[in-house]
Amino acid sequence: MPVTVSVGGFSVSQEEIPGGQTRAATDIADYSGVKALTLAFYKADGVTQAYCTTQLKADDSTYDTFGQFSLSLPLGSYKMIVLGYGSEKAVKFNSMTDVVFDEDKARETFAYTQDVVIGNSAAVDLSATLSRIMSRLCVYSSDERTAEVAKLRVSVSKGGQGFNPLTGFATSDAGFSVLIEPNTPAGEVSKSMIHLFLIADEETMDVTIETLDASDNVLFSQVVKDVPFKRNYGTVLTGKMYTVEGSASGTFQVETDWDGRYDIDF
Repeated sequence: MPVTVSVGGFSVSQEEIPGGQTRAATDIADYSGVKALTLAFYKADGVTQAYCTTQLKADDSTYDTFGQFSLSLPLGSYKMIVLGYGSEKAVKFNSMTDVVFDEDKARETFAYTQDVVIGNSAAVDLSATLSRIMSRLCVYSSDERTAEVAKLRVSVSKGGQGFNPLTGFATSDAGFSVLIEPNTPAGEVSKSMIHLFLIADEETMDVTIETLDASDNVLFSQVVKDVPFKRNYGTVLTGKMYTVEGSASGTFQVETDWDGRYDIDF
């Protein structure tokens, strides 16, 4: 039977990501944070993938209208999965409950799932509003980057980069590290960002911040303990990273109000 799926927008409960205001939904074509859409159907056994395709916003040969899908499916029961994410490469389904990015880091991700029954009475028109399922960590320096710093390494002790699209939770809680090249020239403050998936709506973990030179020697290292994260929230760490020697020490402050963003000075 013919099936039409329309991805209409994103459900956003807090708008600190991407920032500033609360809104109920954003048109799929207007949100720059989503560069790809993947639609998959799994059979009722939860194992057999009956259909999977990806639209890349930058490649108009992958779609007629971004967010509109037309396909045919045999009669039967299915689990529909719709993913929107900030990568220009298609995600990889290891299984219905295990999705990973085909690159070295996770991206901002939205998801929607629905049980679908394809009968023989009429064509099926489906719509989907996607919800953000990950958390974000921003590391802001309060001092200017020095010329010898070539990379920033951010490590989290929990969370993961793969996710279960049915729950939105991470498929691993082992933590990971991400290498980031500074996005600002020497002499300016830096702002770096990573995304991560949690194993629950809220999770607390340690974050290690390191600066490296061109030979990967560690110039600065700081562990920030018990950093709070929440799904669809951003956590911001701010402190000196370039004009200190060795590991820094001090008093850390954590804003505990659920206002969509945590600010932590280190």
